[in-house]
Amino acid sequence: MMSTLGGLQRYFRVILLLVALTLLLLAGFLHTDLELLIPLFGGQAKGPPVTNIMFLKTHKTASSTVLNILYRFAETHNLSVALPAGRHVHLGYPWFFLARYVEGVASQQRFNIMCNHLRFNLPEVQKVMPNDTFYFSILRNPVFQLESSFIYYKAYAPAFQRAPSLDAFLASPQTFYNDSHLLRDVYAKNNMWFDFGFNPNAPAEEGYMRARIAEVEQRFQLVLIAEHLDESLVLLRRRLRWALDDVVAFRLNSRSARSVTRLAPETRERAQRWCALDWRLYQHFNRSLWGQLRAELGPRRLRGEVARLRARRRELAVLCLQDGGAPQNRTQIHDPGLRPYQPGAVDILGYNLRPGLDNRTQRVCQRLVTPELQYMAHLYSLQFPEKPPKKIP
Repeated sequence: MMSTLGGLQRYFRVILLLVALTLLLLAGFLHTDLELLIPLFGGQAKGPPVTNIMFLKTHKTASSTVLNILYRFAETHNLSVALPAGRHVHLGYPWFFLARYVEGVASQQRFNIMCNHLRFNLPEVQKVMPNDTFYFSILRNPVFQLESSFIYYKAYAPAFQRAPSLDAFLASPQTFYNDSHLLRDVYAKNNMWFDFGFNPNAPAEEGYMRARIAEVEQRFQLVLIAEHLDESLVLLRRRLRWALDDVVAFRLNSRSARSVTRLAPETRERAQRWCALDWRLYQHFNRSLWGQLRAELGPRRLRGEVARLRARRRELAVLCLQDGGAPQNRTQIHDPGLRPYQPGAVDILGYNLRPGLDNRTQRVCQRLVTPELQYMAHLYSLQFPEKPPKKIP
């Protein structure tokens, strides 16, 4: 009797192993998300995908790429997006966000997704978003975030207008920066701190910084890091319970190499001191991200998940993009609808789609490369067909 039971147990183990191998082969062949198969092997079902999401879109932090991910998910799943009212393209920025900046807020109780630029103001955000909303944001090394901002907002921010170069600005920032011009000079000092709703001119005192960082941790379930975007997206996907293709993205709103300034070591040190609040915020959440990745995935699984994400991105680049998948400068982008907004002398890159794509593939690929302003205008027309369309520069 015992030998018969032992034989049956071995038999069932072999059958389970064969089923597992078959599913793995099918998953690879069909690009199936393996995490969807976990419940079949006794793993815990993770529940439906998260659809109520607030993304605090900080400036010059790879946030346009994340925005594209959210816009695509919203369009694919027919979700409502909290879009800027009327002719506006931001949700009241740089003023504190108010619910009335959202189109249709009076007639709709709550929206699924909020992800346009705003200055965070929790009580007003909660008037627009459901109670179970998932909050997340993204940060970038403030040295490189400031360098990008200097180039991008050179013609807008008074402090940058007066400075002949970023080196000159950081050598004597108080010569160019004026506290009274805060709403125009938000990009010139601790801009990420400002976007979270805090005072960018506050002294960098330890107690104050700890208290504000604790506020961010209490509200935001995840903060991505631009320098580790793929690892961040792996964790975001896990938290939102999304499929792999939902978080695959091409890099959007990036600059050409000629638009990037190489910074000397002393300039970098000055930028860290000038943006001390942003630097502390970035250091804290960079450590936090890696702590969460180690705890939830571990190094080996993380490497595998990042490899899968990058492999799928390469597949989509081959499928969708002309020019070997390389981003192109403004003069090389054939379709004006795929040409990103170009501020001043900055060369913002975009993409050309491969010709001859079938209709379904064309839709998938076009969503991947549509710049944020055009995509926002597209979603606005879908949600509010009775209103005048957005005019995009």
